[in-house]
Amino acid sequence: MSTLNVRLSLMMFLQFFIWGGWFVTLGTFLANNLSATGGQIGMAFSTQSWGAILAPFVIGLIADRYFNAERLLAILHLVGAVLLFQLYRASDFAAFYPFVLSYMIVYMPTLALVNAVAFRQMRDPAQEFSKIRVWGTVGWIIAGLVISFLFGWDSQQAIAAGALRNTFLMCAIASALLGLYSFSLPSTPPLARREQGGLRAILGLDALRLLKDRSFAIFFVASVLICIPLAFYYQNANPFLAEIGVDNPTGKMTLGQISEVLFMLLLPLFIQRFGIKKTLLLGMLAWTLRYALFAYGNNGDLLFMLVVGIALHGICYDFFFVSGQIYTDTKAGETFKGSAQGLITLATYGVGMLIGFWVAGKVTDHFAAVPGHDWQSIWLFPAVFALGVFLAFLVAFREQRPASLSAAAKTA
Repeated sequence: MSTLNVRLSLMMFLQFFIWGGWFVTLGTFLANNLSATGGQIGMAFSTQSWGAILAPFVIGLIADRYFNAERLLAILHLVGAVLLFQLYRASDFAAFYPFVLSYMIVYMPTLALVNAVAFRQMRDPAQEFSKIRVWGTVGWIIAGLVISFLFGWDSQQAIAAGALRNTFLMCAIASALLGLYSFSLPSTPPLARREQGGLRAILGLDALRLLKDRSFAIFFVASVLICIPLAFYYQNANPFLAEIGVDNPTGKMTLGQISEVLFMLLLPLFIQRFGIKKTLLLGMLAWTLRYALFAYGNNGDLLFMLVVGIALHGICYDFFFVSGQIYTDTKAGETFKGSAQGLITLATYGVGMLIGFWVAGKVTDHFAAVPGHDWQSIWLFPAVFALGVFLAFLVAFREQRPASLSAAAKTA
């Protein structure tokens, strides 16, 4: 690996170490240390969606037109370090929420910025990018292992003592390091001229005409709806495992990211052999299976069911969301590639997840018990919901297999 690729890999490692270092345990921290309700926890997680909705403005109106990507990346992470430190200091949810909202508005644009910095330095992105991006997943995994096995912040005793607060301090330090490090990254000046494009292009609205295609419209609606089950995993998985007494829950959840890497490698082969419809359906069916395993597993003789449910993350995420990005790319053609990806990201991580976190919060509050929660009922809701989306998609979606789809899969 070249020196440049090592530098870009370190950038990716820190980028996702920061996110994975506090986001996974957020629900557990809020419920146990700030006495937050399910609705309030949903509000906190939905800040990711608000950040995703606003990110195109930051990237399209600022980074693509006025500032070098690496400099804006540096500034946003330095500001983020200050905000994460404020989260570390927050004593109640009222003090916590404004800072987590501000942080996600600052952080979500950096996901596009690190990609911009990386892509601009590559001669062959299709061959090089995955080898660099995988270090982001490694960073997320290491963050979880550090929390569980190095510091033990997610043990029941440590949670009761408020140790999870330290995750924000750890990530504030990492964010400051990445901010300073970003100034040393290769120069990535804006390419777009200020007069080019417009608000429709920035937000991906030019791609709305793709919805005239019946199959793409069905896929688009399914993408929004499947984000509701996804939100349950992000919001409730760690609190669920911690509440029922699973040892090192954050460390065990890194199995999901490990499987994500493995299934990412298998995805192109699966699309080539079985087509996009079967791949998408398998991803949706995996959500149903995962939540059924969560509903009926336990911390005793059925612990293996919880572990399998976590390990299914690779199929759940890669086979629907990543393959969906490939499908969107092939449907858009050359004209709307960027705007189409922007539209599907806005719909899923923005609108879909925003609805999903709200629903997850309401369902969690509805099945709250004394003490704890009726977790079986909570997990059965997204299991049945995902099954409904699966059946509707199975009946309604009609696949057309252009030759470009297989070609796109090979470069995924």
